[in-house]
Amino acid sequence: MRVPWKLIGLAGVAGVAATGVAVARRRRAQREYAPDELRERLHRRLEEAGGSPGASAGGSSGAGSDPA
Repeated sequence: MRVPWKLIGLAGVAGVAATGVAVARRRRAQREYAPDELRERLHRRLEEAGGSPGASAGGSSGAGSDPA
């Protein structure tokens, strides 16, 4: 039996298009935050987790640093 390559190609194109539609719909459902609102939410989540905003800044207190 001969494989109808045109039908396989069309099915592939239809699958890619359907995936793009699904991704676009999911993307639109997400809420976009203003930078200040996002920063405030992240700081609040960090406080709830028990950290402090400056704890992971990567200062000179990292591993391998010697104060002497």
